[in-house]
Amino acid sequence: MVKVRDLGLGFNSDEIVLFKYCSGSCHRARSNYDLTLGSLLRQQLIAPGPQERVLSHPCCRPTRYEAVSFMDVENTWQTVEKLSAAECSCIG
Repeated sequence: MVKVRDLGLGFNSDEIVLFKYCSGSCHRARSNYDLTLGSLLRQQLIAPGPQERVLSHPCCRPTRYEAVSFMDVENTWQTVEKLSAAECSCIG
């Protein structure tokens, strides 16, 4: 549960909404791509750029989202599409 204004989307509202997110480990879902990328990174045969972070394993991400509606301080209903996670899965 978070205040709308704390979402960082520029809405002026003190309403509290449910923000659902994904978390968890996906190491069991590693593919041949993940194994190969991990090996190449460990051997330093490929190197990410200075601002990049390369992950050699899948990550838990939303696969379906829900919209969230709330009223702002001017009594106007606002709806933000694809804000809250509805389903999660290992991606990558």
